[in-house]
Amino acid sequence: MPEVIKDYTRKIGLPRIIIAATFVFLFILAFFVNLPVAMLVSNIIRRFGMYGVLVLAMVPAIQSGIGPNFALPLGIVAGILGALISIELALNSFWWALIIAIPIATVVGYFYGKLLNRIKGSEMLVATYTGFSVVSFMSIMWILLPFSSKEMVWPIGRGLRVTVSLESSFGNVLNDFLGFNIGEVYIPTGLLLFFFGMCFLVWVFSKSKSGVAMKASGDNPKFATASGIEVNSYRILGTILSTVLGAVGILVYAQSYNFVQLYTAPLMMAFPAVAAILIGGASANKVKISHAIIGVFLFQGLLTIALPVASQVFAYGNIAGVLRMIVQNGIILYALTKVGGE
Repeated sequence: MPEVIKDYTRKIGLPRIIIAATFVFLFILAFFVNLPVAMLVSNIIRRFGMYGVLVLAMVPAIQSGIGPNFALPLGIVAGILGALISIELALNSFWWALIIAIPIATVVGYFYGKLLNRIKGSEMLVATYTGFSVVSFMSIMWILLPFSSKEMVWPIGRGLRVTVSLESSFGNVLNDFLGFNIGEVYIPTGLLLFFFGMCFLVWVFSKSKSGVAMKASGDNPKFATASGIEVNSYRILGTILSTVLGAVGILVYAQSYNFVQLYTAPLMMAFPAVAAILIGGASANKVKISHAIIGVFLFQGLLTIALPVASQVFAYGNIAGVLRMIVQNGIILYALTKVGGE
């Protein structure tokens, strides 16, 4: 019996077991401290859907061999740009924002993939600096770009606001689509359908000829080259897909929050996504779509419930906020230690 337990522990991973057990413990504790459990469950479901595509963006990156995409802000910036252009043109539609953002993300992903092919072996280090640099560069461009919509620009001075409301455009468009209540728990049907639909599309692609070749390029580049597969091309393809999913993901995220955040807001968004996919069971070179689904649920579920529980248990001072940062950064730290190892 102990050997069976050890085998399951080794297969699932002790950290994931600890994280899942902590999540269950906090959820049970929420009952005893009289928290509105229905509201917590609703928030967990909403955050699961709104963060899901951003985590899914890690799948083609890892499969193609470039590793966890720490340059996710590239796709995020492309998605934000698509949203802003759609508002500027008074299109005010989630789907128009997607139509505009995807070509931008495709071009950005292509050139970023070309860059990664030149620095093989240092992808994650270069990716982090690239993501940070792009966010800093766009912080300047948000001031200089010739947007004029009153919903986005400052009433006095020049440049775009730090946050742009989506209330009059496509805020909550997915959350409200076919949404319903089970008791006091709200199910954002459209949001969940969109996330699982994106998972299905990624799965279908992974079973296609190109998807199998891309995965072969990531698993064993030398064997793939010997088999006639152009590894560099498939690395670029994986980078493009990851960047496009990042652009789609930030639009899903923004419509659920009902606003777009500019300037330094995208700076650290890659780290929770990387943490979630690794906690879900992925490694730096092996990944499944199920890892994204499990990882985003565990990561966001734990963060969602940790703060209100800590606020009730520790009523004085800002201990709840501190504990939330400890939980979040502790998980990210674990995830980062996994990037280079087993």
